[in-house]
Amino acid sequence: MTSETNLILCPLNLRHSKLDYSAYEEAVAMARRRSAKLIVATMAPEMERNLNIHDSEAYWGKELRKFVADHPAPDVDMEIIVRKGAVHRQIVKLADERKVDIIVMESANPKVKDYLLGTVASHVVAHASCSVYVVRSA
Repeated sequence: MTSETNLILCPLNLRHSKLDYSAYEEAVAMARRRSAKLIVATMAPEMERNLNIHDSEAYWGKELRKFVADHPAPDVDMEIIVRKGAVHRQIVKLADERKVDIIVMESANPKVKDYLLGTVASHVVAHASCSVYVVRSA
């Protein structure tokens, strides 16, 4: 990782963010230290399990805006993005499209008490063309 970090991607699983958002905190701190722009993204499922959610992109977009409002970073240039599709593929695709310098993400579901790297993080580490900083759940 060089001091030339200009763009950081922090994908959030909003279902887990109430339990642990240390990856977001680390991404914000890194963006501040490096004067980098931060993209905070979440991925909406292609088929929503909750039948009460008719427009998953709109629903998760609202949830992401609420999360960022509840955890402000006023001195960080931030953009929020909602993508629809398979989480692991969309993270890599977004990073490639935007030419992200580093991805900062959680390692696994914070309810899981083991120390295994989650399947999404494993895929991103294996397929991303940029550096990936994996934050262990607290």
